[in-house]
Amino acid sequence: MTDLRKGFAQLLIEEGLCTKTQIKEAMRVQKEKGGKLGEVLVQLGFLSEADKTSVLGKQFGIEVIDLDTYPIDPMVVDLLPRSVARKHQVLPLGREDSIIKVAITDPMDFEALDNLRFILNSEITPLLASTEAVRRAIDRFYEATVETVDNLLTEFTDEEEEGTGDSSRTFDLTPGEDDDAPVIRLVRLIISEAVKSRASDIHIEPLENRLRIRYRVDGDCIEVDSPPKRLQNSIISRVKIMSGMQIEEKRLPQDGRIRIRVRGKEIDIRVSTLPASHGESVVLRLLDKENVLVGIEKLGFHETDRLRFEKIIKRPNGIFLVTGPTGSGKTTTLYSALNELNRPDRKIITAEDPVEYNISGINQCEVKERIEMTFTRILRSMLRQAPNIILVGEIRDKETAEIAIQAALTGHLVFSTLHTNDAPSAITRLVDMGMAPFLVASSVQAIMAQRLVRVICTECREPYQPDMKLVMAAGLGTQQLEGRTVYHGRGCRTCNNTGYYGRIGIFELMEMTRQLREMAFRVEPTNVIRDQARRSGMVTLQEDGVRKVLAGITTVEEVMANAQRDVILM
Repeated sequence: MTDLRKGFAQLLIEEGLCTKTQIKEAMRVQKEKGGKLGEVLVQLGFLSEADKTSVLGKQFGIEVIDLDTYPIDPMVVDLLPRSVARKHQVLPLGREDSIIKVAITDPMDFEALDNLRFILNSEITPLLASTEAVRRAIDRFYEATVETVDNLLTEFTDEEEEGTGDSSRTFDLTPGEDDDAPVIRLVRLIISEAVKSRASDIHIEPLENRLRIRYRVDGDCIEVDSPPKRLQNSIISRVKIMSGMQIEEKRLPQDGRIRIRVRGKEIDIRVSTLPASHGESVVLRLLDKENVLVGIEKLGFHETDRLRFEKIIKRPNGIFLVTGPTGSGKTTTLYSALNELNRPDRKIITAEDPVEYNISGINQCEVKERIEMTFTRILRSMLRQAPNIILVGEIRDKETAEIAIQAALTGHLVFSTLHTNDAPSAITRLVDMGMAPFLVASSVQAIMAQRLVRVICTECREPYQPDMKLVMAAGLGTQQLEGRTVYHGRGCRTCNNTGYYGRIGIFELMEMTRQLREMAFRVEPTNVIRDQARRSGMVTLQEDGVRKVLAGITTVEEVMANAQRDVILM
């Protein structure tokens, strides 16, 4: 095992796919959490699934195939039970003489190979394919026995389901004998399909003549198969039951939470209802802790910005602000920082609205306006708890800002967020709130603006020639492009033909220097502060996006769609 692992790592380095530093970091994580080295590298974002499969093929001398285009014989697939195919992530492909070709994902899974020989009663020839491709093929060829939203919709009658629920229980999305009512199964499948599609939100929207269901994937809404309008009340009632809401209240907005177990892990769902013209609009926000509690190295920082970020968050006091619009990843960034700082010798308290993810070892307080449990009240109380680090979910008003600044000046490290378009604007925003300029200048340590851009799908990435007007608008000159290749995603099944798979951050980190503090004290205009910050080493959102374009991570179009304001301001 050791020799094979060493050989795999050596091949990665020789192919230029990973650095020695990345290999060492992956081995450290592997030692802590277990798993195979290749899988850990993919999880850390150091290696693509396609490259991992290619190197495994070279290491073991196994042919690597593209399952999306490889001819598969359904008659041979039927020889293997679906449960075995899913358990071992394998798929029979076809028969050649007396030998059956089988797609596998792990050449070291000797138990799976032995089981296949026994079940198929034949010698086998293993062919290597990526894990995602095998999963898709299994779903495709066994779909006749798998329940989907589409085929479930044909089973409904005019009967509507009623019931009661307990919001404190965990709902298991595995089908059971006691929850086979059609509406219950439909809601279960809608959520399951959303998780499978990597959706961050589910939108259930009553329109005049139909009920529309959309998933938000990588920031964009995608419409999916929708149930008939007559099932609208039943579906919404079921969601309200699961989230502990009052099903009879349809005049006022309500909030609730659901905890579900799907694909072997628990996911929290924050549910919001809003009365609209044609019924209650429902949004379910899927909160997957595994996607939020990620290491700082996975956020998308350029190496220089990452080192500066790690240095800033380890300071003993001061305010660190993260700015950006809703949905720009601010919570993920702050949670990653807290996770890095979460040690037995430090006390961390947060004030959030609401608490989205529970983190072991951290005291998290939730804002509840109806009982006057406000940010201000929580902040005043938490300072008497002798914390080392404080997280304020958002600085919304002068009173909250004053307490946060006082906490920073009395020896606490304070993290918080603001809604501004870029980092320099945060200083002006705090002064506009009514804060004394000298307090802002002395308490703020750094401000970071961020956005999320979609990542090019590694399965269908290919070189292309972008629109030169966009290239010029992004600040890319011919010298920068010389000898470089710009990529985009062609579109494939993995990325649902979008060309993108996942998102990553682009950042604008402004560290307060002596000159910037003096400018903040004099309340200089934002554009003057921005110019000085750039002279002091700040890389703007657009410039960081361009770095990721040149690195083949994202596209010019994606950067300009999310950081175009920078063009106007520069």
